[in-house]
Amino acid sequence: MRDLEANVLSGAEETKLQYDYIEKAKQYVQEREKLAGRKLTCCVKTFGCQMNARDSEKLLGILTDIGYIETEDEHADFVIYNTCTVRENANNKVYGRLGYLSNYKKKNPHMMIALCGCMMQEPTVVEKIRKSYRFVNLIFGTHNIYKFAELLCRSMESDSMIVDIWKDTDKIVEDLPIKRKYPFKSGVNIMFGCNNFCSYCIVPYVRGRERSREPKDIIREIEGLVADGVCEVMLLGQNVNSYGKNLEHPVTFAQLLREVNQIEGLKRIRFMTSHPKDLSDDLILAMKECDKVCRHMHLPLQSGSSRILKIMNRHYDKEQYLTLVKKLRDAIPDIALTTDIIVGFPGETEEDFQETLDVVRQVQYDSAFTFIYSKRTGTPAAAMENQVNPLEVKEHFDLLLKEVQQISAQKAMELEGRVMEVLAEEQNEQDDSLITGRLSNNSVVHFPGTVDMIGKLFMVKLTECRGFYYLGEIVADV
Repeated sequence: MRDLEANVLSGAEETKLQYDYIEKAKQYVQEREKLAGRKLTCCVKTFGCQMNARDSEKLLGILTDIGYIETEDEHADFVIYNTCTVRENANNKVYGRLGYLSNYKKKNPHMMIALCGCMMQEPTVVEKIRKSYRFVNLIFGTHNIYKFAELLCRSMESDSMIVDIWKDTDKIVEDLPIKRKYPFKSGVNIMFGCNNFCSYCIVPYVRGRERSREPKDIIREIEGLVADGVCEVMLLGQNVNSYGKNLEHPVTFAQLLREVNQIEGLKRIRFMTSHPKDLSDDLILAMKECDKVCRHMHLPLQSGSSRILKIMNRHYDKEQYLTLVKKLRDAIPDIALTTDIIVGFPGETEEDFQETLDVVRQVQYDSAFTFIYSKRTGTPAAAMENQVNPLEVKEHFDLLLKEVQQISAQKAMELEGRVMEVLAEEQNEQDDSLITGRLSNNSVVHFPGTVDMIGKLFMVKLTECRGFYYLGEIVADV
């Protein structure tokens, strides 16, 4: 694994260099097409978070730029797995997929297989792949994804596995190709890395330290997306609330939101993830005053016990969290709050769990992602004593899930009969006479429509609440 890469080139110079490699890679692909007698296909599989999904769009942008045809089929000529390592079972999924691919590669020796993402930042993982999956062509991590075209050329020129992993980087490279999954909405990275070091989380070790993009680059990207038909953006970072602190001229996330809100033609702004310790009064005010910011905040709790929160290294306690919730609800009464909760963290007692239930009942979340704690090798929590009895954890998890679902269903019922703005996102998978869309609060609505409506906003009457989604009918265009 390399140490911090020397910044020999500026960001703009690096961009130009990568475009040179893209041109070179195009020639290699054309040569391979002649040998195969057909166009070559590529398949990009994403594991993990929305940051990874955005990275995959960048990888796909380069692959399609150099001549590959995108497919969902893993029989493709080039397969890349963009990996996640938040939980160890995510690693096992990748190993399983690699075993599956080995037979295809035997039948198609010109097939190329690449691995990237968070899982590749773990030296033990890379060593295992070197030994047990020697048919893999290319391995790189999270810090040098912008060098994909260059690494691709190196791999096409070599008969051996190319491994290029960096420990960290402070460079941000702009303006490389991207192939978006959706024409009407897009993720936009505003920062990379994480400085929080929660005791259960591997992310700071694999994503590196926080580094923020310049506001002008973010604004320019969003303006370009809007010109290309995007009406909703999701501002992405491991902790967007700490955006801008490391810039030469520091900018707050609240200031960035206000700037993005002024972009003409943009309809909706979402963001994630928000760390409670960095949620400022100014940000709450910006959310209230910016008309394009969606009325939804994902505010991870993790535990309602102040004692457990301290061991988790979360830097807030139960009362501080509840105070933030009150401020949010006072400023934005119709805001939807969602959260993450871990059950069974080392040392969690019945009393600690009851504290979590108490927060859930007080906050009344619109929905919650609930997880049973699982050891993550390489984190402080994995070495802690007092690992909780699995039977007790399962019992607590079931109680929490039941509570969350009951509250979510009650909250959802409150909107039944109202007319609300919905962004039409896709044709319904079960019934092609229906369109599926989302409210500003992120709730799902199914309503009669046709595919030409996708990407447009409609006023929809929520005629029936079905627990976690609504059936509706269009009242008017927006």
